[in-house]
Amino acid sequence: MRNSFRYAARQDWDAISRGLKPVYQAATVEQAEERFLEFGEQWGAKYPAIVRLWENAWAEFVPFLQFDREIRRIVCTTNAIESVNARIRKAVKARGHFPNEQAALKCVYLAVMALDPTGKGRARWTQRWKQALNAFDITFDGRLSAARR
Repeated sequence: MRNSFRYAARQDWDAISRGLKPVYQAATVEQAEERFLEFGEQWGAKYPAIVRLWENAWAEFVPFLQFDREIRRIVCTTNAIESVNARIRKAVKARGHFPNEQAALKCVYLAVMALDPTGKGRARWTQRWKQALNAFDITFDGRLSAARR
């Protein structure tokens, strides 16, 4: 998506996003191809570089469609992940030096716990991520829960 916006005017970003959303949310490869053809008909004349970009990257995109819808939603929503990473980087950068690995892990733990000091976000987190965690555990054959046994 981000690479697509590089070739488009800012005023068209929302419309392009709405046009591409059915492509990456399609249940099957055939549906994705149909939605992409519709997108190409709508935007191909104005932004042929976007259509060519998706056509060139189609082979890398198709395996993404094999994952469950919940996994794809998590992969596509990078804002939450990037926010956590930024907070961790900020905490580590402010601390600077760690005497050992345990001290570094404690700093990361405290940074993550400080994301939600009231504890109310945990309910929102579980509502959003539980389905994805279940899908990850099934798709990757229990590797997610193996450490908890």
